[in-house]
Amino acid sequence: MTDAPRTALLVIDLQNDFCAGPVAAARFPGDPERLARVAANSARAVELARTAGIDVLFVRFLGDPAHQGPAWRRRDALLGKRPKCLEGGWGAEFHGVRPGPGEEVFTKRAGFDAFLDERLEPHLRRRGIDHLVLAGLFTDVCVDSTARTAFQRGFHLTVLRDCTTALHLADADILHFMARVYGARVADLAELPFTSPSAPHSPVPTGQR
Repeated sequence: MTDAPRTALLVIDLQNDFCAGPVAAARFPGDPERLARVAANSARAVELARTAGIDVLFVRFLGDPAHQGPAWRRRDALLGKRPKCLEGGWGAEFHGVRPGPGEEVFTKRAGFDAFLDERLEPHLRRRGIDHLVLAGLFTDVCVDSTARTAFQRGFHLTVLRDCTTALHLADADILHFMARVYGARVADLAELPFTSPSAPHSPVPTGQR
């Protein structure tokens, strides 16, 4: 383990069924061009992190019903949700990016939080990583779930505003929440925040949690 603090880019669920094609189009209620921009920006973040020598870690969801718990299956039945990101299918493939040599992939099968893959935190600790830059989908679901756990386990956070978007809530609202409650820095990709875990956060009003 290295002594100096390190940063990693954590790319969450940048997969076809979340980014493109009929499944993504049916699920995302906002402007499809917004979704396309977020996916493209996230892929660009991967390129920039690699150039900067920053660790790039990928998180994926595999939604095969055999791995879902009863509450998940009940929700899907009530809401008429069809399975997505089926293992081995096009929908589960990464969109616009591919993990490079030595870049780890972490898998969720029955939940939102990247830390459900129990290999993630030990990997971060071994690498001496204490600052996670988050990109991918969706800000108010899997990105937020991952950020919540990361914060509680002591990791600094940066959320790339133009590399993510929300599924159910307003983008500004969920980003404000993450800044206020988790102390996350909210930044744009152009700011290249990969090596600044202690940089000033985006201003948020003073108030209780």
